[in-house]
Amino acid sequence: MLRIALGALALATAPAAVAQKADPLAEAMALPHAGQLTGARDAGRFAWVETASGVRNIWIADKGQPARQVTRFTQDDGQPLYHVTLSRDGKQIAFVKGGDDEFADGSTLNAASLATAPKQQVWLIPADGAEPVLAGDGHSPVFSADGTKLAFTRRGEVWVREKGEAKRIAMLGGEVTRLQWSADGAQLLMVDNQNDYSFVTLIDVASAKVRQLGPGLGYSVEPVFAPDGKQVAFIQYLDPPAGAARDSGPYWSIRIADLATGSVRTLWKAPQGMGGRYAGTRMRNLWWSADGEIVFPWERSGYLHVYAINAAKGGEPRPLTQGSYEVETFILAPDNATLVFSANRLQPDKRNIWRTDPDGGDPVRITQGDGIESFPTFTGDGELAVIATDASHIAHPARVANGKLTPLGKAPALRSFVVPQAVTYKAADGVTVHAQLFRATGPGKHPALIYVHGGPRRQMLLGFHPMGYYSNAYVMNQHLAAQGYDVLSINYRSGTGYGREFRDAPEIARDGASEYRDVIAGGRWLAAQSHVDPARIGIWGGSWGGYLTALALARDSDLFAAGVDFHGVHTMLRPVPNNLSPDAQNAARQLQWSSSPMGAIGTWRSPVLLIHGDDDKSVDFGQSLILSRELAARRIPYEELVFPNDRHEFFLFSNWLESYRATADFLDRRLKSKGR
Repeated sequence: MLRIALGALALATAPAAVAQKADPLAEAMALPHAGQLTGARDAGRFAWVETASGVRNIWIADKGQPARQVTRFTQDDGQPLYHVTLSRDGKQIAFVKGGDDEFADGSTLNAASLATAPKQQVWLIPADGAEPVLAGDGHSPVFSADGTKLAFTRRGEVWVREKGEAKRIAMLGGEVTRLQWSADGAQLLMVDNQNDYSFVTLIDVASAKVRQLGPGLGYSVEPVFAPDGKQVAFIQYLDPPAGAARDSGPYWSIRIADLATGSVRTLWKAPQGMGGRYAGTRMRNLWWSADGEIVFPWERSGYLHVYAINAAKGGEPRPLTQGSYEVETFILAPDNATLVFSANRLQPDKRNIWRTDPDGGDPVRITQGDGIESFPTFTGDGELAVIATDASHIAHPARVANGKLTPLGKAPALRSFVVPQAVTYKAADGVTVHAQLFRATGPGKHPALIYVHGGPRRQMLLGFHPMGYYSNAYVMNQHLAAQGYDVLSINYRSGTGYGREFRDAPEIARDGASEYRDVIAGGRWLAAQSHVDPARIGIWGGSWGGYLTALALARDSDLFAAGVDFHGVHTMLRPVPNNLSPDAQNAARQLQWSSSPMGAIGTWRSPVLLIHGDDDKSVDFGQSLILSRELAARRIPYEELVFPNDRHEFFLFSNWLESYRATADFLDRRLKSKGR
């Protein structure tokens, strides 16, 4: 197996001699991570957010020029920067500081426990680096085409800033997303999200007149203007009811609204069977091409691919991508016709960038090499950039030209690392599971760990992950390998990347926890390896990975000697849908309980470290409170680490570092020694 510069992790740029004692975990965690790459529509300029040791700043890069930092934040303050957008000419940048991108209209985020909680605010800054100007409280800023107006939203309100003054022009019922201007700057298009439905909404800016386009009994999402601005296309879908057959439906359609008449027609409805349930990517999912086609994702083949359908005539959608791989994200190039997408077409645990011409044909790979490329982004002059990573390089923006990647700014790297090895194994029921093995340094039998990701709609990769949360986890797995652990990071069923049958496998989650079959099979696979000590196998993970960690310790303490559970789910009990009969509701509750760690608490024996932020909006802090009480009642050893006021994805770098140091220390004490 390939290893490069084995030893402790360190920055590639670290000096040869250091006066202080090296802290390889802190140095690796401090690597600058880039994300939220965006490009100016009519200019050759990219912008992105870079986070280093918890300090977040905005950077820009112009063609032929070195990247430069345009904001000057200096503190690990727990306040994220996000929703970065450039004016079409690239001369202005709008961004949001504060709040929580995942819960944009939620309660105030105050991870640093300040006496006065920070606000969620929209800021404007010239690209020449002048001082930022406050536009107003809110999020999701978007410039009009001419750059003279800036729209943003907060808690259902829609605001427009013009000539230095912001005014509220409308108040909607729910959270506003996908806010966008019409080409002439006269109208604003958006999604008004309610609790269990949503409307596509159009606002005339001058009159503040609000109208909903084809409101229905479901979710209307992904609105997009036609190139001539006279129509709007959108996706309308329903959630399948509890107990619905896998081939029931169909549950979604593409609709087109005529803005002059207000009429809405169904262009196409998904047929029954595979692809009858709506599934989208992590970016924009509907495009209206220059040649009059609607471009959208569909799982008709069992894999998420991109299709096109004539917006005027309808008919049968034609596939733009095909094969036993998944499209992660896709966009149209500046010609508004050429499809560019990120997919795991060559290797299931990596992603590269591909292009498909409007007339069809096999995709052409436009990034070469052995790395991972995500989130393709264009500028107005046709330049393409991506977020790039590999086994040693953390997420950074890179320009793509002639198949080669050139970093736009920094491309930080680990100096010492293990190249993770692709592994597959079979679960007891025959399901093939993909994983990445981080082999420990040094001879002899090693303690070993299973790493389980969260989501569960995620996929771990053979290198740094583009998402910050999982980039941190990759650093931690590298650190654990450097400290003598074999680590198996598994992509269990219900995750993405391997098709719908794997993602929506039978009996997952509250319906039987079938994904745990992949976890226990991974533990047994590790135990059978000649380089692993089967008496010293542990498990760690966060969120859904925390749930699976707790489930492993509860059900199989004989195999899993210890675990670290970051903000996990411990009881799966949830309100049962009222479309089920009373008997069916009782059966559903019992199945939820038996799928929970709490349902097997009687056989839990192994020690665990519980880590949670008490302002977690994704997994309630009470989930860890419940478990700790039950563990204490049974004298099961547990340790705890709580971060007051921090969220699910810790917003303070210091909390990430403390949690990982505590994880390494706990595992060393519980697994490095021969006894249990």
